Amino acid sequence: MQETMTSPSESYARVEAAIRYLERHHVEQPELRDVAGALGLSPSYLQRLFRRWAGVSPKRFLQHLTVETAKARLDDDVSLLEASWDVGLSGPSRLHDHFVALEAMTPGEYKAGGGDFEILYGFHRSPFGEVLIAETPRGICHLSFVAEDEAERQVEALARRWHRSSLRRDDGATARAFDGAFGELGGRQRLALLVQGTNFQIQVWRALLRVPPGRLVSYGKVAEAVCQRSAARAVGSAVGANPVAVLIPCHRVLRASGELGEYRWGATRKRALVAWEGARLAEEPA
Repeated sequence: MQETMTSPSESYARVEAAIRYLERHHVEQPELRDVAGALGLSPSYLQRLFRRWAGVSPKRFLQHLTVETAKARLDDDVSLLEASWDVGLSGPSRLHDHFVALEAMTPGEYKAGGGDFEILYGFHRSPFGEVLIAETPRGICHLSFVAEDEAERQVEALARRWHRSSLRRDDGATARAFDGAFGELGGRQRLALLVQGTNFQIQVWRALLRVPPGRLVSYGKVAEAVCQRSAARAVGSAVGANPVAVLIPCHRVLRASGELGEYRWGATRKRALVAWEGARLAEEPA
């Protein structure tokens, strides 16, 4: 087993080889020892190396590949049982576990177009202006800042995005989500989220969730976090498409020059959010 000290480029090459192996063999649902053996490494070494470079374990990455393949098969209108077999799983129950772990919805809900939910939405007054928050039974699916004349238009857009679900206004029901974003622990509570997006968008949004309050990262660093170092422009598009402001902290991303740059809900609001988080951290006891 070749596990001596290696350069960063050699380490990355090994992880890249592991990713390619998982992409080629994910339908076979290989064990960690299978991947490690194919690369001439020990399972424990590969586990550490993969986590350090990819940010997740090989098992978690395999789950991701499995779900993405299953989603494509479900989009082709195959049954849940067929989709399970096509990705190397024993049946719908294992596919269900994979989906809930990674997508916060069941495969049946995905097949139904995002879930036949009742979505509760509400309007709240934040320190940065009025916000619209929407929540499904499985998590928060929307948080946006609302100008005075666009409340109705935003609700209509939300209804189109979740066209198989019914919407009902209930400001009280969304109060907890609002407090999670702007209350005493605003932006630091881990609330359940349910978002719809492309595979790449979801990877970017997950990377943003790992950026702690008071920290700023460049688009390039986010691109590195999703193993797409040359995709800073695509990362910018994914950041701009974020449907859950503040809780998925796209305001913490800045340009390579160090400038805060633009923000879907206004550059001034972005600066205010960053200053607000910084002030809160400064007030905390050391």
